[in-house]
Amino acid sequence: MEIEIPLMDITLKGILTIPEEEVVGIVVFVHGSGSSRLSPRNQMVAEELNQGGLATLLFDLLTEEEEAIDDQTRELRFDIPFLAERLLRVLAFLEKDPKTKGLKIGLFGASTGAAAALMAAAQIKQKIAAVVSRGGRPDLAGASLPVVTAATLLIVGGNDTQVIELNDQAFRELGCEKKMEIIEGASHLFEEPGTLAQVALLAQKWFRKYL
Repeated sequence: MEIEIPLMDITLKGILTIPEEEVVGIVVFVHGSGSSRLSPRNQMVAEELNQGGLATLLFDLLTEEEEAIDDQTRELRFDIPFLAERLLRVLAFLEKDPKTKGLKIGLFGASTGAAAALMAAAQIKQKIAAVVSRGGRPDLAGASLPVVTAATLLIVGGNDTQVIELNDQAFRELGCEKKMEIIEGASHLFEEPGTLAQVALLAQKWFRKYL
């Protein structure tokens, strides 16, 4: 269902899906730009999670006005503290909403959104059970990495060599339960046949285990 998330001075748009069967928890998708809820890649992963009994929230991390600015300057998608704070406000909304209140929370981050997810997880440790990063930049979470307690899975494309190195650096700094998976033959966006399906299956298994 399409929902609106009021955050005091702004309202964000989202798509909330809650499976009819027993729900394991909710996974919130975090992306560095405002296209998250309409991203075909994220929607495909969300469908796989829904089939595994996980509720999902895909939402636009930026307003339309912020997105227009970011398209020109690319500054907001790399402002990790800003994105993390915005995410924390969305999570506070979920904790109060009757439809999602009480559900265990997981975060699925892509690109710079993965860093924002980890930074947020480090700030509200007991409230985030698991984090999955797809082709993300967890290294940008910096000093937050050793503080994260949520079980964290880093997924990277085998052909995305620079991002593999950055994920490897971040992986070494994480002090939580962790794993790194490299999808052979996949590029940064996992556009090759079957590679995104592998991401979705790995994410589903990880979230079901820790949520």
